[in-house]
Amino acid sequence: MIEPDLVICDVNLATMDVDRSDAYGMIEQGAVMIKDGTIAWLGKQADMPRFDALVTPVHSGKGAWLTPSLIDCHTHILFAGNRATEFEQRLQGVSYQQIAQQGGGIASTVRATREADHETLFVNAKTRLNSLLREGVTTVESKTGYGLDTENELKLLEVNTLLSAHHPIDIHSTFLGAHALPPEYAGRADEYIDIVCNDMLPRVAELNLATAVDVFCENVGFSYEQTRRVFEAATKLGLKVKCHAEQLSNQKGTELVAEFKGLSADHIEYLDEAGVIAMANAGTTAVLLPGAFYFLRETQLPPIELLRKHHVSMAIASDFNPGTAPLCSLRLMLNMGCTLFRMTPEETLKGVTCEAAKALGLSDRGVLKEGMRADIALWDISHPAQLSYQFGVNDLLNLWILGKLIQY
Repeated sequence: MIEPDLVICDVNLATMDVDRSDAYGMIEQGAVMIKDGTIAWLGKQADMPRFDALVTPVHSGKGAWLTPSLIDCHTHILFAGNRATEFEQRLQGVSYQQIAQQGGGIASTVRATREADHETLFVNAKTRLNSLLREGVTTVESKTGYGLDTENELKLLEVNTLLSAHHPIDIHSTFLGAHALPPEYAGRADEYIDIVCNDMLPRVAELNLATAVDVFCENVGFSYEQTRRVFEAATKLGLKVKCHAEQLSNQKGTELVAEFKGLSADHIEYLDEAGVIAMANAGTTAVLLPGAFYFLRETQLPPIELLRKHHVSMAIASDFNPGTAPLCSLRLMLNMGCTLFRMTPEETLKGVTCEAAKALGLSDRGVLKEGMRADIALWDISHPAQLSYQFGVNDLLNLWILGKLIQY
């Protein structure tokens, strides 16, 4: 006899367990037992073990669908200010180069973020996290990258720590000091990478403020050689690596991150088959970001068929940021993954559950399975495909984190 802390019954389960043969890992007319924040049992309700219903809370889902709660594995939620006026300028024909020459672009976000204190950044990020929580998101990767000096990059990581302590969502910090070249280092990219490798990274590791390190490897970002330097420094410090790669051109950043057994290569619109094969061999996850593709009006699609052919895991994320993807909705990304990238609804739901967990190096969530974290969402839907098909309707009924009901 199991003595659970909670029983959720009269539900259909989309477990997202790849070990199950049915689509979505379905279990219809199922139930789940939760004990000490983890899933103690799940299966057909008719097969449910005995328990003391007089002392155990029981929640009836009344035929609704349970899934793992959602994971947004690529965000830039920590920044101050916004770039709405620049958005308007671009629509009026002003080029990005002209905006940058006027002090706009990423430089304006860096300036505002440097001027913001911990409290301002915390409040801004909390508001964004609340929006994601209302959509069933319970794990978020939060990157730095708008400080671009040691003091302010550490400030952003400190805010991540505060958010993780004071918000229901579990925050996973990624250091992205090599996001862009700060204005004071114009024309001196190698010198800035020296600071990233020799000053910032050791401090990040010493203070245990991040678990992963990211680099924007691109012709408008940092070179293959500079990216390698950051990866080598991060690896020596015991930090995992990932990469903004092949978004605008093929700089072979994906092959490089695969060489370092990195967690993920993100964007990858210009990825070729050699890069896909490198990812497959390394077990590196492809993180697809349809919101940035949409907002920038891109036309080069990521190589979905090649990723399928070589069995590369595909995650989906919001890429929420002030410049290229100001879209704070993971549910919208599910729909965009289908409509823009021609992924299937099952692929996109995997992309924000089990595959997103893999992209963060997490093996304790993203699947409804015995022993996994009881991070669970209950949806008022008739089929899991509805989560990708429909957007803008709040169909989240209940959300549990570690088996505790969350008020969102």
